Amino acid sequence: MHEHRPRTPEAERSRRWFMNKALLAGGVAAMATMTGCSSDSADTASSASSDSAAGGMPSGGPGGGGGGGMGPGASQVKYADVKGVTTDGTVVEDLYAIHSTDVSTDALVKAAQTFLDGLSTKERTSCVFDIDADEWTAWSNVDGYDRKGVRMGDLTEKQRNLGYALLGKALSADGITQTRGIMKLNAFLGDSNGGNQKTLTEGHYFFTFMGTPSTTQPWGFQYEGHHVAINYFVLGDQVVMTPTFMGSEPTTGTYKGEKITLFRPETTAGLAMIRSLTTDRRAKAVSSQSNGNEDMKAGAGQDNLKLAYEGLKGSELTSAQQEKLLDLVGVYVGYINEGHAEVKMAEVKKHLDDTYFYWMGETEDDSAFYYRVHSPVVLIEYDAQAPLFYKGDSSATPSASASSSSDAGGPGGGMGMGGGTPSQEHIHTIIRTPNGGDYGIDLLKLHLEQDH
Repeated sequence: MHEHRPRTPEAERSRRWFMNKALLAGGVAAMATMTGCSSDSADTASSASSDSAAGGMPSGGPGGGGGGGMGPGASQVKYADVKGVTTDGTVVEDLYAIHSTDVSTDALVKAAQTFLDGLSTKERTSCVFDIDADEWTAWSNVDGYDRKGVRMGDLTEKQRNLGYALLGKALSADGITQTRGIMKLNAFLGDSNGGNQKTLTEGHYFFTFMGTPSTTQPWGFQYEGHHVAINYFVLGDQVVMTPTFMGSEPTTGTYKGEKITLFRPETTAGLAMIRSLTTDRRAKAVSSQSNGNEDMKAGAGQDNLKLAYEGLKGSELTSAQQEKLLDLVGVYVGYINEGHAEVKMAEVKKHLDDTYFYWMGETEDDSAFYYRVHSPVVLIEYDAQAPLFYKGDSSATPSASASSSSDAGGPGGGMGMGGGTPSQEHIHTIIRTPNGGDYGIDLLKLHLEQDH
Protein backbone atom coordinates (compact mmCIF):
# COMPACT_ATOMS: atom_id res chain seq x y z
CA MET A 1 0.00 0.00 0.00
CA HIS A 2 1.26 3.45 -0.81
CA GLU A 3 1.37 6.11 1.83
CA HIS A 4 0.12 8.99 -0.29
CA ARG A 5 -2.33 11.09 1.66
CA PRO A 6 -5.56 11.89 -0.19
CA ARG A 7 -5.76 15.50 -1.22
CA THR A 8 -8.61 17.92 -1.45
CA PRO A 9 -8.85 21.20 -3.30
CA GLU A 10 -9.31 22.87 0.08
CA ALA A 11 -5.98 21.53 1.29
CA GLU A 12 -4.06 22.11 -1.90
CA ARG A 13 -5.40 25.39 -3.27
CA SER A 14 -2.52 27.32 -4.68
CA ARG A 15 -1.84 30.98 -4.19
CA ARG A 16 -2.89 31.33 -7.84
CA TRP A 17 -6.43 30.35 -6.96
CA PHE A 18 -6.66 33.05 -4.34
CA MET A 19 -5.49 35.52 -6.97
CA ASN A 20 -8.41 34.33 -9.05
CA LYS A 21 -10.72 35.09 -6.19
CA ALA A 22 -9.25 38.56 -6.02
CA LEU A 23 -9.93 38.92 -9.73
CA LEU A 24 -13.50 37.84 -9.26
CA ALA A 25 -13.92 40.37 -6.47
CA GLY A 26 -11.93 43.23 -7.93
CA GLY A 27 -12.28 42.73 -11.66
CA VAL A 28 -9.75 43.61 -14.30
CA ALA A 29 -8.12 46.31 -12.20
CA ALA A 30 -6.71 43.58 -9.99
CA MET A 31 -4.43 42.57 -12.86
CA ALA A 32 -2.34 45.65 -12.29
CA THR A 33 -1.32 44.42 -8.86
CA MET A 34 -0.08 41.06 -10.10
CA THR A 35 3.46 41.29 -11.40
CA GLY A 36 6.52 39.06 -11.66
CA CYS A 37 7.06 35.79 -13.47
CA SER A 38 8.34 32.29 -12.96
CA SER A 39 10.69 30.14 -14.99
CA ASP A 40 10.11 26.76 -16.62
CA SER A 41 13.20 25.22 -15.09
CA ALA A 42 13.12 21.57 -14.11
CA ASP A 43 12.20 22.05 -10.47
CA THR A 44 9.80 19.83 -8.62
CA ALA A 45 6.20 19.44 -9.66
CA SER A 46 5.02 20.28 -6.17
CA SER A 47 6.22 23.83 -6.54
CA ALA A 48 4.70 24.36 -9.96
CA SER A 49 1.49 25.93 -8.80
CA SER A 50 3.04 28.42 -6.43
CA ASP A 51 5.68 29.34 -8.99
CA SER A 52 3.02 30.08 -11.57
CA ALA A 53 1.11 32.24 -9.16
CA ALA A 54 3.52 35.07 -9.77
CA GLY A 55 2.99 35.00 -13.50
CA GLY A 56 0.18 37.53 -13.47
CA MET A 57 -2.34 35.34 -15.31
CA PRO A 58 -5.30 33.81 -13.49
CA SER A 59 -5.75 30.08 -13.75
CA GLY A 60 -8.12 29.52 -16.65
CA GLY A 61 -10.78 30.03 -15.83
CA PRO A 62 -11.54 31.40 -12.49
CA GLY A 63 -14.89 29.71 -12.30
CA GLY A 64 -14.97 26.35 -10.58
CA GLY A 65 -17.28 23.38 -10.73
CA GLY A 66 -19.13 22.51 -13.89
CA GLY A 67 -17.42 25.11 -16.08
CA GLY A 68 -14.55 22.73 -16.60
CA GLY A 69 -11.97 23.44 -13.92
CA MET A 70 -11.81 22.54 -10.25
CA GLY A 71 -11.24 26.11 -9.17
CA PRO A 72 -12.34 28.16 -6.15
CA GLY A 73 -15.49 26.81 -4.59
CA ALA A 74 -15.41 23.41 -6.28
CA SER A 75 -15.20 20.27 -4.17
CA GLN A 76 -13.52 16.98 -4.96
CA VAL A 77 -15.67 13.90 -4.49
CA LYS A 78 -13.79 11.18 -2.63
CA TYR A 79 -13.35 8.02 -4.67
CA ALA A 80 -15.30 5.92 -2.18
CA ASP A 81 -18.20 8.36 -2.40
CA VAL A 82 -18.48 8.45 -6.19
CA LYS A 83 -21.94 7.43 -7.31
CA GLY A 84 -21.56 8.86 -10.78
CA VAL A 85 -23.64 11.18 -12.91
CA THR A 86 -27.34 10.39 -12.58
CA THR A 87 -30.55 12.05 -13.66
CA ASP A 88 -32.03 12.18 -10.16
CA GLY A 89 -29.54 10.68 -7.71
CA THR A 90 -30.58 7.10 -8.41
CA VAL A 91 -28.10 4.91 -10.27
CA VAL A 92 -29.49 2.84 -13.13
CA GLU A 93 -28.37 -0.71 -12.35
CA ASP A 94 -26.97 -3.48 -14.55
CA LEU A 95 -25.64 -1.24 -17.29
CA TYR A 96 -22.08 -2.57 -17.19
CA ALA A 97 -20.65 -6.06 -16.95
CA ILE A 98 -17.27 -7.74 -16.94
CA HIS A 99 -16.81 -9.47 -20.27
CA SER A 100 -14.23 -10.09 -22.96
CA THR A 101 -14.03 -7.47 -25.69
CA ASP A 102 -11.46 -9.37 -27.78
CA VAL A 103 -9.46 -6.12 -28.01
CA SER A 104 -6.03 -6.86 -26.60
CA THR A 105 -4.51 -4.51 -24.03
CA ASP A 106 -1.12 -6.30 -24.06
CA ALA A 107 0.68 -3.50 -25.93
CA LEU A 108 -0.87 -0.90 -23.64
CA VAL A 109 0.25 -2.76 -20.52
CA LYS A 110 3.75 -3.15 -21.92
CA ALA A 111 3.98 0.57 -22.79
CA ALA A 112 2.82 1.55 -19.30
CA GLN A 113 5.28 -0.77 -17.61
CA THR A 114 8.12 0.45 -19.84
CA PHE A 115 7.34 4.05 -18.93
CA LEU A 116 7.32 3.24 -15.22
CA ASP A 117 10.54 1.23 -15.52
CA GLY A 118 12.19 4.27 -17.07
CA LEU A 119 11.52 6.42 -14.01
CA SER A 120 13.78 6.82 -11.03
CA THR A 121 12.66 5.31 -7.74
CA LYS A 122 11.66 8.75 -6.46
CA GLU A 123 9.73 9.57 -9.63
CA ARG A 124 7.94 6.25 -9.61
CA THR A 125 7.00 6.55 -5.95
CA SER A 126 5.57 10.00 -6.61
CA CYS A 127 3.19 8.85 -9.33
CA VAL A 128 1.93 5.39 -8.30
CA PHE A 129 -1.21 5.10 -6.15
CA ASP A 130 -3.63 2.39 -5.07
CA ILE A 131 -6.32 1.36 -7.53
CA ASP A 132 -9.03 3.03 -5.44
CA ALA A 133 -7.06 6.17 -4.61
CA ASP A 134 -8.70 9.57 -4.31
CA GLU A 135 -6.20 10.70 -6.92
CA TRP A 136 -8.67 9.50 -9.56
CA THR A 137 -11.08 12.31 -8.78
CA ALA A 138 -8.48 15.00 -8.08
CA TRP A 139 -8.11 16.14 -11.69
CA SER A 140 -8.68 19.71 -12.78
CA ASN A 141 -8.73 21.89 -15.87
CA VAL A 142 -7.23 24.85 -14.01
CA ASP A 143 -3.66 25.48 -15.18
CA GLY A 144 -2.34 26.39 -11.72
CA TYR A 145 -3.87 23.40 -9.93
CA ASP A 146 -1.39 21.64 -7.62
CA ARG A 147 -1.04 18.23 -9.24
CA LYS A 148 0.53 14.97 -8.11
CA GLY A 149 2.59 12.65 -10.27
CA VAL A 150 5.50 13.09 -12.64
CA ARG A 151 5.61 16.24 -14.71
CA MET A 152 6.53 15.79 -18.36
CA GLY A 153 8.65 18.94 -18.35
CA ASP A 154 10.80 17.53 -15.55
CA LEU A 155 11.55 14.26 -17.36
CA THR A 156 14.34 13.51 -19.78
CA GLU A 157 13.55 13.40 -23.49
CA LYS A 158 13.78 9.60 -23.42
CA GLN A 159 11.33 9.40 -20.52
CA ARG A 160 8.92 11.80 -22.21
CA ASN A 161 9.00 9.75 -25.39
CA LEU A 162 8.07 6.67 -23.37
CA GLY A 163 5.15 8.65 -21.96
CA TYR A 164 4.02 9.64 -25.43
CA ALA A 165 4.38 6.01 -26.51
CA LEU A 166 1.98 5.03 -23.73
CA LEU A 167 -0.52 7.66 -24.86
CA GLY A 168 -0.08 6.37 -28.40
CA LYS A 169 -1.21 2.89 -27.32
CA ALA A 170 -4.07 4.18 -25.19
CA LEU A 171 -5.43 6.69 -27.69
CA SER A 172 -6.29 6.61 -31.36
CA ALA A 173 -4.25 8.56 -33.90
CA ASP A 174 -6.83 11.36 -33.62
CA GLY A 175 -6.66 11.16 -29.85
CA ILE A 176 -2.91 11.60 -29.60
CA THR A 177 -2.98 14.38 -32.20
CA GLN A 178 -5.70 16.18 -30.24
CA THR A 179 -3.86 15.79 -26.93
CA ARG A 180 -0.54 16.98 -28.29
CA GLY A 181 -2.28 19.86 -30.05
CA ILE A 182 -3.83 21.00 -26.78
CA MET A 183 -0.43 20.91 -25.10
CA LYS A 184 1.17 22.90 -27.90
CA LEU A 185 -1.52 25.56 -27.95
CA ASN A 186 -1.18 25.82 -24.18
CA ALA A 187 2.46 26.77 -24.78
CA PHE A 188 1.39 29.04 -27.65
CA LEU A 189 -0.94 30.90 -25.27
CA GLY A 190 1.83 31.23 -22.71
CA ASP A 191 4.36 32.48 -25.25
CA SER A 192 1.94 34.99 -26.72
CA ASN A 193 1.30 36.44 -23.28
CA GLY A 194 4.95 37.09 -22.49
CA GLY A 195 6.12 33.61 -21.59
CA ASN A 196 7.67 32.63 -18.26
CA GLN A 197 4.49 31.00 -16.93
CA LYS A 198 5.45 27.46 -16.04
CA THR A 199 1.87 26.24 -16.23
CA LEU A 200 1.42 27.51 -19.80
CA THR A 201 3.98 25.26 -21.44
CA GLU A 202 4.08 21.88 -23.19
CA GLY A 203 5.74 20.37 -20.16
CA HIS A 204 3.16 21.12 -17.47
CA TYR A 205 1.27 17.83 -17.83
CA PHE A 206 1.35 14.99 -15.32
CA PHE A 207 1.11 11.19 -15.25
CA THR A 208 -0.27 9.28 -12.28
CA PHE A 209 -0.92 5.55 -12.11
CA MET A 210 -3.49 3.71 -10.06
CA GLY A 211 -2.60 0.09 -9.47
CA THR A 212 0.06 -1.84 -11.39
CA PRO A 213 -0.14 -2.36 -15.16
CA SER A 214 -1.52 -5.86 -15.70
CA THR A 215 -3.35 -7.93 -18.28
CA THR A 216 -5.56 -9.48 -15.60
CA GLN A 217 -5.79 -7.14 -12.61
CA PRO A 218 -7.41 -3.68 -12.57
CA TRP A 219 -5.19 -0.65 -13.07
CA GLY A 220 -5.25 2.68 -14.80
CA PHE A 221 -3.59 6.00 -15.35
CA GLN A 222 -4.41 9.66 -15.43
CA TYR A 223 -2.83 12.22 -17.73
CA GLU A 224 -3.77 15.80 -17.00
CA GLY A 225 -2.90 19.45 -17.11
CA HIS A 226 -4.41 22.66 -18.43
CA HIS A 227 -7.23 21.85 -20.86
CA VAL A 228 -6.74 18.09 -20.87
CA ALA A 229 -7.59 15.37 -18.33
CA ILE A 230 -7.63 11.75 -19.46
CA ASN A 231 -8.78 9.11 -16.97
CA TYR A 232 -8.00 5.63 -18.28
CA PHE A 233 -9.14 2.48 -16.44
CA VAL A 234 -8.16 -1.02 -17.58
CA LEU A 235 -9.51 -4.41 -16.50
CA GLY A 236 -8.32 -7.28 -18.65
CA ASP A 237 -9.29 -6.28 -22.17
CA GLN A 238 -11.96 -3.79 -21.02
CA VAL A 239 -11.15 -0.08 -21.03
CA VAL A 240 -12.98 2.99 -19.72
CA MET A 241 -11.63 6.39 -20.79
CA THR A 242 -13.90 8.70 -18.84
CA PRO A 243 -14.13 11.31 -17.61
CA THR A 244 -12.03 12.87 -20.36
CA PHE A 245 -11.91 16.64 -20.53
CA MET A 246 -10.41 18.41 -23.54
CA GLY A 247 -10.32 22.11 -24.31
CA SER A 248 -8.17 24.89 -25.70
CA GLU A 249 -7.68 28.63 -25.88
CA PRO A 250 -7.07 29.51 -28.63
CA THR A 251 -8.24 26.66 -30.85
CA THR A 252 -6.10 27.74 -33.80
CA GLY A 253 -2.51 28.89 -33.91
CA THR A 254 0.93 28.28 -35.36
CA TYR A 255 3.39 26.85 -32.85
CA LYS A 256 7.02 26.22 -33.84
CA GLY A 257 6.02 26.33 -37.49
CA GLU A 258 3.11 23.88 -37.09
CA LYS A 259 -0.39 25.12 -37.89
CA ILE A 260 -2.74 23.65 -35.32
CA THR A 261 -6.54 23.66 -35.52
CA LEU A 262 -8.55 21.94 -32.81
CA PHE A 263 -12.20 20.99 -32.23
CA ARG A 264 -13.31 21.30 -35.84
CA PRO A 265 -14.79 17.74 -35.84
CA GLU A 266 -16.69 18.44 -32.61
CA THR A 267 -17.97 21.74 -34.01
CA THR A 268 -18.95 20.52 -37.47
CA ALA A 269 -20.55 17.29 -36.23
CA GLY A 270 -22.63 19.28 -33.75
CA LEU A 271 -23.77 21.67 -36.46
CA ALA A 272 -24.55 18.77 -38.80
CA MET A 273 -26.76 17.23 -36.12
CA ILE A 274 -28.74 20.37 -35.28
CA ARG A 275 -29.13 21.30 -38.96
CA SER A 276 -30.52 17.85 -39.77
CA LEU A 277 -33.58 18.49 -37.62
CA THR A 278 -36.90 19.68 -38.93
CA THR A 279 -38.41 22.81 -37.41
CA ASP A 280 -40.60 20.94 -34.96
CA ARG A 281 -37.84 18.63 -33.79
CA ARG A 282 -35.36 21.49 -33.56
CA ALA A 283 -37.80 23.31 -31.27
CA LYS A 284 -37.55 20.39 -28.84
CA ALA A 285 -33.75 20.29 -28.94
CA VAL A 286 -33.01 24.01 -28.69
CA SER A 287 -33.68 25.67 -25.35
CA SER A 288 -32.32 29.10 -26.27
CA GLN A 289 -31.00 31.00 -29.27
CA SER A 290 -28.11 32.24 -27.15
CA ASN A 291 -25.74 30.39 -24.86
CA GLY A 292 -24.17 31.78 -21.73
CA ASN A 293 -20.55 31.61 -20.62
CA GLU A 294 -19.39 28.42 -18.93
CA ASP A 295 -22.51 26.35 -19.53
CA MET A 296 -20.72 23.03 -18.91
CA LYS A 297 -22.31 21.03 -16.10
CA ALA A 298 -20.14 17.93 -15.76
CA GLY A 299 -16.64 19.34 -15.36
CA ALA A 300 -14.09 18.58 -12.65
CA GLY A 301 -15.50 18.03 -9.18
CA GLN A 302 -18.91 17.03 -10.59
CA ASP A 303 -18.57 13.27 -10.24
CA ASN A 304 -21.96 12.94 -8.49
CA LEU A 305 -23.77 15.44 -10.68
CA LYS A 306 -27.55 15.16 -10.94
CA LEU A 307 -28.51 16.15 -14.47
CA ALA A 308 -31.98 15.56 -15.86
CA TYR A 309 -32.45 14.66 -19.49
CA GLU A 310 -33.26 17.65 -21.70
CA GLY A 311 -33.83 18.16 -25.38
CA LEU A 312 -34.87 15.85 -28.17
CA LYS A 313 -35.07 12.12 -27.52
CA GLY A 314 -33.37 9.66 -29.87
CA SER A 315 -36.57 7.70 -30.41
CA GLU A 316 -38.07 10.80 -32.06
CA LEU A 317 -35.31 10.95 -34.69
CA THR A 318 -35.37 9.52 -38.18
CA SER A 319 -32.80 6.87 -38.99
CA ALA A 320 -30.73 9.47 -40.86
CA GLN A 321 -30.84 11.81 -37.88
CA GLN A 322 -29.86 8.97 -35.56
CA GLU A 323 -26.82 8.38 -37.76
CA LYS A 324 -25.89 12.05 -37.40
CA LEU A 325 -26.17 11.67 -33.63
CA LEU A 326 -23.96 8.59 -33.68
CA ASP A 327 -21.45 10.42 -35.86
CA LEU A 328 -21.32 13.15 -33.23
CA VAL A 329 -20.79 10.71 -30.37
CA GLY A 330 -18.19 8.93 -32.48
CA VAL A 331 -15.99 12.02 -32.58
CA TYR A 332 -15.56 11.93 -28.79
CA VAL A 333 -15.46 8.16 -28.41
CA GLY A 334 -13.04 8.05 -31.33
CA TYR A 335 -10.20 9.52 -29.28
CA ILE A 336 -9.70 6.17 -27.55
CA ASN A 337 -7.86 3.27 -29.19
CA GLU A 338 -9.84 2.22 -32.27
CA GLY A 339 -10.82 -1.25 -31.06
CA HIS A 340 -12.14 0.00 -27.75
CA ALA A 341 -13.93 2.84 -29.50
CA GLU A 342 -15.95 0.23 -31.40
CA VAL A 343 -16.82 -1.48 -28.12
CA LYS A 344 -18.02 1.79 -26.61
CA MET A 345 -20.04 2.74 -29.68
CA ALA A 346 -21.84 -0.61 -29.55
CA GLU A 347 -22.78 0.24 -25.95
CA VAL A 348 -24.03 3.68 -27.01
CA LYS A 349 -26.14 2.21 -29.82
CA LYS A 350 -27.98 -0.05 -27.39
CA HIS A 351 -29.36 3.06 -25.70
CA LEU A 352 -29.82 5.22 -28.79
CA ASP A 353 -33.58 5.57 -28.37
CA ASP A 354 -32.99 6.90 -24.85
CA THR A 355 -30.28 9.35 -25.91
CA TYR A 356 -31.12 13.05 -25.71
CA PHE A 357 -29.71 15.90 -27.80
CA TYR A 358 -29.79 19.40 -26.34
CA TRP A 359 -28.62 22.71 -27.81
CA MET A 360 -28.16 26.36 -26.84
CA GLY A 361 -27.06 29.08 -29.24
CA GLU A 362 -27.07 29.96 -32.91
CA THR A 363 -26.24 27.50 -35.69
CA GLU A 364 -23.98 29.41 -38.08
CA ASP A 365 -20.54 28.07 -38.98
CA ASP A 366 -18.82 30.54 -36.67
CA SER A 367 -21.46 30.62 -33.91
CA ALA A 368 -20.53 30.05 -30.30
CA PHE A 369 -22.87 27.41 -28.92
CA TYR A 370 -23.35 24.70 -26.33
CA TYR A 371 -24.66 21.19 -26.89
CA ARG A 372 -25.14 18.03 -24.86
CA VAL A 373 -25.62 14.36 -25.70
CA HIS A 374 -26.96 12.40 -22.74
CA SER A 375 -27.99 8.77 -22.30
CA PRO A 376 -27.72 6.16 -19.53
CA VAL A 377 -24.20 5.28 -20.75
CA VAL A 378 -22.74 8.46 -22.22
CA LEU A 379 -22.70 12.17 -21.42
CA ILE A 380 -21.01 14.61 -23.79
CA GLU A 381 -20.80 18.38 -23.49
CA TYR A 382 -19.40 20.98 -25.86
CA ASP A 383 -19.12 24.53 -24.55
CA ALA A 384 -17.85 27.56 -26.47
CA GLN A 385 -16.74 30.07 -23.85
CA ALA A 386 -15.49 33.63 -23.68
CA PRO A 387 -11.73 33.76 -24.26
CA LEU A 388 -9.77 34.64 -21.15
CA PHE A 389 -6.64 35.93 -22.87
CA TYR A 390 -7.13 35.36 -26.55
CA LYS A 391 -8.09 38.47 -28.50
CA GLY A 392 -7.36 37.74 -32.10
CA ASP A 393 -8.75 38.00 -35.58
CA SER A 394 -9.07 35.42 -38.32
CA SER A 395 -5.33 34.82 -38.17
CA ALA A 396 -5.76 33.42 -34.65
CA THR A 397 -2.94 35.47 -33.17
CA PRO A 398 -3.39 35.91 -29.41
CA SER A 399 -2.88 39.26 -27.76
CA ALA A 400 0.58 40.40 -26.83
CA SER A 401 -0.28 40.64 -23.17
CA ALA A 402 -2.86 39.47 -20.71
CA SER A 403 -3.90 43.00 -19.91
CA SER A 404 -4.69 43.89 -23.51
CA SER A 405 -7.03 40.92 -23.86
CA SER A 406 -9.11 42.17 -20.97
CA ASP A 407 -9.98 45.43 -22.70
CA ALA A 408 -13.71 45.93 -23.04
CA GLY A 409 -15.29 45.37 -26.41
CA GLY A 410 -13.15 42.55 -27.80
CA PRO A 411 -13.79 38.84 -27.61
CA GLY A 412 -11.34 38.62 -24.73
CA GLY A 413 -13.15 41.21 -22.64
CA GLY A 414 -14.36 40.11 -19.26
CA MET A 415 -11.63 37.49 -18.89
CA GLY A 416 -14.12 34.64 -18.85
CA MET A 417 -16.01 36.12 -15.91
CA GLY A 418 -19.23 37.01 -17.67
CA GLY A 419 -18.15 40.18 -19.48
CA GLY A 420 -16.77 38.52 -22.59
CA THR A 421 -18.38 37.12 -25.70
CA PRO A 422 -18.31 33.32 -26.16
CA SER A 423 -16.21 32.30 -29.15
CA GLN A 424 -15.01 29.20 -30.94
CA GLU A 425 -11.51 30.28 -29.88
CA HIS A 426 -12.15 28.94 -26.36
CA ILE A 427 -13.83 25.55 -26.25
CA HIS A 428 -14.31 23.06 -23.42
CA THR A 429 -15.55 19.50 -23.96
CA ILE A 430 -16.10 16.48 -21.76
CA ILE A 431 -17.25 12.90 -22.11
CA ARG A 432 -18.44 10.86 -19.12
CA THR A 433 -19.94 7.46 -18.45
CA PRO A 434 -23.01 8.02 -16.21
CA ASN A 435 -24.41 5.70 -13.55
CA GLY A 436 -21.12 4.67 -11.99
CA GLY A 437 -19.15 4.02 -15.14
CA ASP A 438 -16.60 6.83 -14.74
CA TYR A 439 -13.12 5.75 -13.67
CA GLY A 440 -14.26 2.16 -14.25
CA ILE A 441 -15.75 2.22 -10.76
CA ASP A 442 -18.65 -0.10 -11.52
CA LEU A 443 -16.34 -2.60 -13.24
CA LEU A 444 -13.95 -2.49 -10.29
CA LYS A 445 -16.79 -3.17 -7.87
CA LEU A 446 -17.91 -6.14 -9.95
CA HIS A 447 -14.34 -7.43 -10.11
CA LEU A 448 -13.90 -7.22 -6.35
CA GLU A 449 -17.26 -8.92 -5.74
CA GLN A 450 -16.37 -11.79 -8.06
CA ASP A 451 -12.80 -12.25 -6.81
CA HIS A 452 -13.43 -11.92 -3.08
